[in-house]
Amino acid sequence: MNEEQRSLLIQSSSRFPTRQGVRLSYGTAGFRADASILPATVFRVGILAALRSLKTQSVIGLMITASHNKISDNGIKIADPNGGMLSQDWEPFADAIANVSDPEHLLQLILEFIQKEKIPFDGVKSVEILLGRDTRPTGEQLLESAKQGICSIIGAVSVDIGVVTTPQLHWMVRCRNKGMPASETDYFEQLSNPFRCIMDLIPKESMAKGFDKTLIVDGSNGVGGEKLGTLKKLLVDLVIEVRNNGEEGVLNEGVGADYVQKEKVVPRGFGPTDVGLRCASLDGDADRLVYFFILPESNGEVVLVDGDKILSLFALFIKEQLNTLNTKKNNDYFQPCLGIVQTAYANGASTDFLRKFGLEVVVTPTGVKYLHEKAARYDIGIYFEANGHGTILFSEQFLCWLESRIEEHSSVFEVSGSERHKAALRLLAVSKLINQAVGDALSGLLLVEVILRHMGWSIYRWSELYQDLPSRQLKVKVLDRTAVVTTNAETMVVKPPGLQEAINAETAKYLKGRAFIRPSGTEDVIRVYAEASTQEEADTLANSVTELVDQFLGFGSS
Repeated sequence: MNEEQRSLLIQSSSRFPTRQGVRLSYGTAGFRADASILPATVFRVGILAALRSLKTQSVIGLMITASHNKISDNGIKIADPNGGMLSQDWEPFADAIANVSDPEHLLQLILEFIQKEKIPFDGVKSVEILLGRDTRPTGEQLLESAKQGICSIIGAVSVDIGVVTTPQLHWMVRCRNKGMPASETDYFEQLSNPFRCIMDLIPKESMAKGFDKTLIVDGSNGVGGEKLGTLKKLLVDLVIEVRNNGEEGVLNEGVGADYVQKEKVVPRGFGPTDVGLRCASLDGDADRLVYFFILPESNGEVVLVDGDKILSLFALFIKEQLNTLNTKKNNDYFQPCLGIVQTAYANGASTDFLRKFGLEVVVTPTGVKYLHEKAARYDIGIYFEANGHGTILFSEQFLCWLESRIEEHSSVFEVSGSERHKAALRLLAVSKLINQAVGDALSGLLLVEVILRHMGWSIYRWSELYQDLPSRQLKVKVLDRTAVVTTNAETMVVKPPGLQEAINAETAKYLKGRAFIRPSGTEDVIRVYAEASTQEEADTLANSVTELVDQFLGFGSS
């Protein structure tokens, strides 16, 4: 690194002093905190993004958002060249660069990291970092901090793409690095065109059943409601009414997917006149989606159709198309492998339901990065969390095979309107409609809508796929969360000795009982999950496990 670059880093970082006593950690959500303490952190993440772009010689993304958090919070996270999250290998450096105390130590840290990672610095071509933000009022100020960080690395250029959803930014980064069109208009077309294709392939018997074409969407008073207002104009045969679109009301206050999923009550702007209607809720940055409906005389409570049931709907549809393709009987050289990926927090009833349909279900540790990585190992990998975040991944090998099947079925040997041909076209359209970079509430919503139409199902029929087992989540304050070590996707305790056996003994007392504990990633608490055949038993089991954690690790309160 030359003297000019060293001097630039020292001068620019001196304008962004860190707050004493503040220590942040980079996780699945990136850095997230009260917006007032973030300018220095965002500045330094700008530097990190520029270094990542130089290392990969690719476009990198920076998204300024705090998702479903309250409006006074904000955050920043990095989108890697493939549109996914920042490589886990770089997370320790993210922590270090955010928390180092002064410009001189910051420079030393950067120099050491450049050497370790062999990042090309002098004489390389310029690199681009895409900058997006959600609708939070603090977004513009933090955007400027990010720009300052990026331009403190010679050769790095920031590109402000404005107010976008988090999935839009990830999608744009992925497309830019694939050499594909990547504007917001391209994004909307990428969703609307395959949606129209699958709609055109809906079976006649499903069309004959009739279907309520109206969907009411809670936009969480965030960016998702605004973007859905644009997208809905491009859709055929679907009427979307967007409420909580940000024109009135406060972001994430009594609205949004996180609120509906956790509280199981109607968001603001919904009431008795919406009884029986199909409703959906986005979160603040539109990367989560849940559905719900209101029963008569429900006193504001909703019947929730969460991420587990969205996953189940997608899995049944894709399995149906694969079965229609009938690959085994045709002795094709390639047999697609469909995998379902969940965490231990997925309701046990959903896992049982999927396995009864002959689907392969695997469990990973909690966190989107683990789910995404595991799903990518399949020809078709589907992952979702109950909170409504998830997507479908298609391997390049499978897509090539699928395109060859479509070409084959279109030939003189097979009528192009055959069921196998339609199944292949549907799967190819799904691969284009779904955002494979990251969970995307807008693309997920369109896929849910078109699959319900294909199946001829109402939201009631969908919600009755299985009955969730009652569950309870608690947390226990402890002196040191690292005293708990888990294995088997965080479902079994290895340390302290004897704790897992005690949990097993408690769990065995209850019909369909299941319980596990895991240390929090951010605070000294142990999280407890329990489920059983009744809510009373789930509550009792959770409390019993909480007491065991207290006994083994001591001091806390639940």
